[in-house]
Amino acid sequence: MNYLFREKLRQLRNHPGVTVPEDSVFQLPEKVLQFGTGAFLRGLADFYIDKANRQGVFNGRIVVVKSTDKGDLKAFERQNNLYTLCTRGIIGGRVEEENIISSAISRVINAKSQWSLVLDLARNPAIGMIISNTTETGIQLVQDDIYQWPPVSFPGKLLAFLYARYVAFSGAADAGVVIIPTELIPENGKKLEAIVLELAHRNGLEAAFIDWIEQHNQFCNSLVDRIVPGKPEESVHKELEEELGYKDELLITAEPYHLWAIEGGDEIRAKIPFYGIDKGLVIEPDIELYRELKLRLLNGAHTLGSGLAYLCGFSTVVEAMSNPSFATFISNLMLTEIARAIPYPVPDGLAAEFSRQVLERFKNPHIQHQWLNISQNYSAKIQSRVASTFLNYEKQQAHFPEYATFGYAAYIYYMKPARKDGDKYYGLANGDYYLIQDEKAAFFYQKWQMSSMEETVKAILKDVTIWGKDLSKEESLVTGIAGHLLSLKQNGAMETLEMFLAETEYA
Repeated sequence: MNYLFREKLRQLRNHPGVTVPEDSVFQLPEKVLQFGTGAFLRGLADFYIDKANRQGVFNGRIVVVKSTDKGDLKAFERQNNLYTLCTRGIIGGRVEEENIISSAISRVINAKSQWSLVLDLARNPAIGMIISNTTETGIQLVQDDIYQWPPVSFPGKLLAFLYARYVAFSGAADAGVVIIPTELIPENGKKLEAIVLELAHRNGLEAAFIDWIEQHNQFCNSLVDRIVPGKPEESVHKELEEELGYKDELLITAEPYHLWAIEGGDEIRAKIPFYGIDKGLVIEPDIELYRELKLRLLNGAHTLGSGLAYLCGFSTVVEAMSNPSFATFISNLMLTEIARAIPYPVPDGLAAEFSRQVLERFKNPHIQHQWLNISQNYSAKIQSRVASTFLNYEKQQAHFPEYATFGYAAYIYYMKPARKDGDKYYGLANGDYYLIQDEKAAFFYQKWQMSSMEETVKAILKDVTIWGKDLSKEESLVTGIAGHLLSLKQNGAMETLEMFLAETEYA
C-alpha cells in the first residue's frame, strides 16, 4: 500500500468514499500564515479553508510554522502536505461519516532552522490572515528579542513577522493582516495584541510601527469547538487506511460538530473571504455566549473528568462514558453545577440543551479521545476553564459544588508525583507510570512531601494562580478534598467514585 501523495490523487478520484482535491488547488497562492502543525488546527480552521477552496471561494493555501521540538516534518514532506480528515459521529441520532483529503496546506516551515523563510513571507502581499493554536500557555508575555533567530515565544515570532512586513511595505495601510488566535483563553485576540504591543515597546521599535499595528491590523477574539483527537490508535488507523486504500501518517479523526466563532462585524467579514461557506463559521460582534457555553460545559467537564477517568483506568472519553458511574458523574456535574454557575447571562434552557449535545458528543464511539492528552497543561486548564464557575457556584449557592470539589480532589491526586526523573515527574495509576505534563508538576511534588493530608491540601489550595483565590482557609472545602484524597489513596478511584455517587444521591 502506497503513501498518500499528490501523484496518487488521480487514482483516488473514483473512490466513492473519499473527497479528493482537484489538481488546480496546487496552483493557488499562499494567503494564510499558521502557527501550529497540530491536529486541532488541521481539523478545524484548515477544514474551513479547504472547504472554501473546494467551493472556489477562498482560493488560497496555508503556510504552517512549526515552533516546537516535538515531531518532525518528514510526513508532511513525503505526503506533499496532504492529509485525510476522517469525520465520524452521531448528530441527533443520525450517523455521519466523511473522508476528506485536505490540500489546504502548501508547505510547513521549521521555525528554528528556517526562520528566514517565515520572514520572507512577510513580503508576500497575498498573506492576509494569521491563525494560531499554541495551547493555553502560548499566549504569555515573556522577555523576547525579535532579532533572535527565531524569537523564543509565539508573540515574539508574530511581532518579528509584523515588523518585517511593516518594513517591506513601508507601513502601507493595506499591508495589515487579520490575526485570529484559537487558543482557548478568554479574549485571546485582545490578550495577544496587548502582549505584541508590550513587546514592541520593550524592543524599542518605532512609534510609527506601533501605530501601524494598532490602526491597520485586526486581532480578533475567537472561539473554536470541535473534538479532534488527532491520529487514531494503531488498530483504528490501519482499518481506516485499508478502507481508504493508502497509507497516511498525518490522518486525523474528528467529530461532525464544528464551530469557529470569530468576534467582528462587517469589516472582518469582508476580510475573511470564506465567511458564509459553512454555518459553523460564525462572525458576530459578541461571541461571549458561544465561548462560555463551550469553555465551561465541554472543556470544563473534560478537565474535571480527565484525572478521575485516568485514575479509574479509562484511556479514552468514550470508554469512560460507557461506564454508568462515570457517565452519571459527568452528567450531574454539567447539569446540576456547571450549567447553573456559568459567569455570563445564558438564556433559559440553553445551557441544559448544550449539555445534552455535549454528552452525545462525549459518547461518540468513533472518537478515541485520550484522557492523557486532555490532562496536558492540567493546572492551566483548571484556572481558565473551571475556577470562575466553581467560585460563582459558591457565591450563588453559599456552599461549594460537590461534583466539582470531587473533580478538584481527583486533579490533586492525579498531580501527585510518584517518581522524579531529572526535571520530569511521573504519577502512578493502576500499576503504570504516566508523565505529568504540567508546568506545576514541581510545585505538586513539593507540596505532596508534607506530613499530613490536610496540610498538603491547604498548601495546594493557597495557590491563587490555579484556583482564582486563596481557598486554604475554606475549612469545609479543605476537609472535603482531604477526605476524597484519603479515599482515593485507600480505596482507589473507581470505588471512591461509586461511594461518592451513593452519598450524594442519598443526601
